[in-house]
Amino acid sequence: MSESPSSLPDTDEVAYSVADHVATIQLMRPERQNTITRPMLAAISRYLIRANEDESVRAIIVTGSGRFFCAGLDLRGGSGIGDGRMRPTLDLRQAPPTVLHNIDKPTICAHNGSSAGYGMDLALGCDIRIMAAESKMSAAFTARGVVPESGGTWLLPRLIGWSKAAELIFTGRTLGADQCLAMGLASQVVPADDCLATARALAAEIAANAPMAVQASKRMMRMGADENFDNHVHHVYLQLLPLFQSDDFREGMKAFMEKRPAVFGGR
Repeated sequence: MSESPSSLPDTDEVAYSVADHVATIQLMRPERQNTITRPMLAAISRYLIRANEDESVRAIIVTGSGRFFCAGLDLRGGSGIGDGRMRPTLDLRQAPPTVLHNIDKPTICAHNGSSAGYGMDLALGCDIRIMAAESKMSAAFTARGVVPESGGTWLLPRLIGWSKAAELIFTGRTLGADQCLAMGLASQVVPADDCLATARALAAEIAANAPMAVQASKRMMRMGADENFDNHVHHVYLQLLPLFQSDDFREGMKAFMEKRPAVFGGR
């Protein structure tokens, strides 16, 4: 039997806040490069689920504190990660990568500092990545005798194509922010001091749009990764039907005709 996020110990090493329709999840372990312990895994999942269920939240930012975004899993902290106590079979339905993939709220990684291993996969699992100019992504999985265990083998080929993903994973290379931008792993590269502010500005821009339409669009993009075209456009049509009945659709059309910004209520 698996343990749910709510049944595991709480931690103050992950902070959660909501302001202006945007939830922020911040790793708060700068002295250990924001490496993730088992309680932190539970907290990340719990906060992602909370933000997804909170009707006031329209976008989610995931970021770190200090000089690192996340240097991976904590292999020395007695958390059961990497010390031989991990079970050979796990129910991963409530693990952060799975939760991150399945929630409908848009997610932005404010990649404030370098990431490696699990931290890189966590960043790649977000919909959008804003990278600090001096930050790096290290795909050093095979150099440590493991695989990208948290979604990287699924995400990277879809993000950058098979050949580039294979080269990156097999060699375990480290990429600078400009390389990530050129490969499509980052949307923007900004000065480190501007990273979180840029992510917040983008989140505010997203939050200004009709939330049900934004979330339905993300859901369709996720489903489209595994559908043929005919099935996909059919599912898109089915998503449109309830949107046509929404107050937000009527507000969007009225605002367009009146040449003014729309004010969406999420209904």
